[in-house]
Amino acid sequence: MNYPESYELIFQAGGAEDDVVVVQLTARSGAGGYPVYEDETGIVRAEISERGEVRMQASGGHQVLGAPLLARPLSSHAAAHRAD
Repeated sequence: MNYPESYELIFQAGGAEDDVVVVQLTARSGAGGYPVYEDETGIVRAEISERGEVRMQASGGHQVLGAPLLARPLSSHAAAHRAD
């Protein structure tokens, strides 16, 4: 199965705008057998199925995991543009 190289995870924030975190495909798989994605800091990690179902993964102790409202796949071009 070919999985997208990156996703935008959209979390509901208390302010006017939602929080958006871009995560990249890693070589790891999660407990469900789906690929694990993480942000550039390695703090935000998520296992994402081919149907866009997200299972957040703790990257450290005492981390409170919130579920994103949406996982939106990014094209390679869009991901490169967001990194600029």
